[in-house]
Amino acid sequence: MNDESDIPAEGTPLIKPSTVDHPLYDQIVEACRTVYDPEIPVNIYDLGLVYTIEISEEGDVAIAMSLTAPGCPVAGEMPGWVAEAIEPIPGVRQVNVEVVWEPQWGMDMMSDEARLELGFM
Repeated sequence: MNDESDIPAEGTPLIKPSTVDHPLYDQIVEACRTVYDPEIPVNIYDLGLVYTIEISEEGDVAIAMSLTAPGCPVAGEMPGWVAEAIEPIPGVRQVNVEVVWEPQWGMDMMSDEARLELGFM
């Protein structure tokens, strides 16, 4: 039985929660931290561009991420960079990286480390 509070409001993106309790999660986060937006000297994880990390029992990884702007010059390359960073992790079977535009990325999504690095704190 669905409670109305379980149903997202109209226009709310359906981003699934990350699989934080999976044994590979921390290694995948660290791999994401090796990928940098070439225009901003901060890794994509701390920038808040990685929205979801889903990991199946079989080791399949699905990443939902965004970019700082739709016109990002590396939009076509960034998903491949992320997949290449994650694929070598032992236990990972395959990686699928999807670029999503909702919710729209904003500077409020950055970690404190990223804010400090960029001089926003």
